[in-house]
Amino acid sequence: MGRREEAAHLPFAVKILVIIPAYNEADNIGEVIGRVRNSAPEADVLVIDDGSTDATAAIAQEAGALVVSLPHNLGIGGAMQTGYIFAAEMGYDIAVQIDGDGQHDPAEIAEIVTPLLAGQADVVIGSRYVEDRGYITPFLRRIGIFVLASIVSLIIRQRVTDTTSGFRAVNRRVIEFCAREYPRDYPEPESVVLFRRAGFRVREIPVTMNPRYGGQSSITPWRSFYYMVKVLLAIFIGLLRRVP
Repeated sequence: MGRREEAAHLPFAVKILVIIPAYNEADNIGEVIGRVRNSAPEADVLVIDDGSTDATAAIAQEAGALVVSLPHNLGIGGAMQTGYIFAAEMGYDIAVQIDGDGQHDPAEIAEIVTPLLAGQADVVIGSRYVEDRGYITPFLRRIGIFVLASIVSLIIRQRVTDTTSGFRAVNRRVIEFCAREYPRDYPEPESVVLFRRAGFRVREIPVTMNPRYGGQSSITPWRSFYYMVKVLLAIFIGLLRRVP
């Protein structure tokens, strides 16, 4: 699957932070940081080392990223909220989330950020399914993603196709919101519902998903089904809570 080597430059007047949550990504993190710095040299890079037991933090520092090391593994929700707190306190205008395994193409960061800069959205999600770019999802997992996206779409009254995407960007208002309130257990799909309930404008754009640089995903088809059931339960329970 081809990757773009160049992308449009981001404006220097806007403070942009790329947040990379990482747990035991020593095989991948250096390459991810290098490609982010090459594609978005105007942005700062922050790695949230989520209690890794390997050399993730050391490699990230050596690659030139800012690093926050959590003493324990908090999961993606806790790691990302740590990044949002950092972004809010340091005055960033835009925060971009990108996975530490290399599956997201940093050359597409400018495309993710552009609708925010144009005032067209508060949250932009990179979707694998808005258009066909050759990404193949295992059958059972694809069914789970489709069901989850369909239910979330009904809840928020807006079509979404990739509620589990970890490639997204938010503006300053959402950064401050996430620093105070962010789902811990299933943050990607839960946050889509939370954002819409809070009145934020959510938009999807097509992105390309690449193979992992190294290592192996722990997600199996049956784990995907189990995940779907648990996340739907968490979303329905969350609907009973008042949005702050």
